Amino acid sequence: MNRAVALLAAAICLAAGRPAGAQDAPGPIGLFVVDLHGVVPRFGGDAALAESRGLTEAELPGSGLGVTAGGSLYFARLRAVTFGVGAGVMLGRTPIFSGQSDPALGLRAVTETIRSLSSELSLNFGNASGWSYLSGGVGVSRWAVVPDGVAKLPIDDQSRKTINYGGGARWFARKRLAFSLDVRFYEVAAGAPQLTLPASPRSKLLVIGAGISVR
Repeated sequence: MNRAVALLAAAICLAAGRPAGAQDAPGPIGLFVVDLHGVVPRFGGDAALAESRGLTEAELPGSGLGVTAGGSLYFARLRAVTFGVGAGVMLGRTPIFSGQSDPALGLRAVTETIRSLSSELSLNFGNASGWSYLSGGVGVSRWAVVPDGVAKLPIDDQSRKTINYGGGARWFARKRLAFSLDVRFYEVAAGAPQLTLPASPRSKLLVIGAGISVR
């Protein structure tokens, strides 16, 4: 799965970085851009994560839905590279449907939610009509994994250091409005042990998004 995502991101970057052909040469990337994406966070299954909440791996719900919003300022250019700095927020929740509950098998319904706030430094390649980028940053996340009808544990509300990295592209069909894609990983730091439960492990979350960009 990770290889497929990497190939998709590479194809996006190559497509967005191609010249505009016979048309008049577009200008440089502008001063700023604001993004709004619908996203699919792939929480996946992790035996250590399930154990840290007193669950089985089969009870973890998997993929969810969410949104991301953020903005970037472009402050310098060096040859083909434009440097940007920004920040963003990501909200995600599972399950999409009814989760993995099955009373006959002793499986409980579980909801996962994540809220992440992060900084971002980006390397951008292209021009005003469209560009690709690679970016990464540091922030904090709150990742809750809670069986339905059960109170949260302290770890579910703990702010945990998070590193994010990925890439994407923006295509401006209009002067100020673009279609954009983003593929990103969030690596959330390990949490403290809870009561008789083991520590929540360091976890990696894949988030795939698409939406609009405005400048």
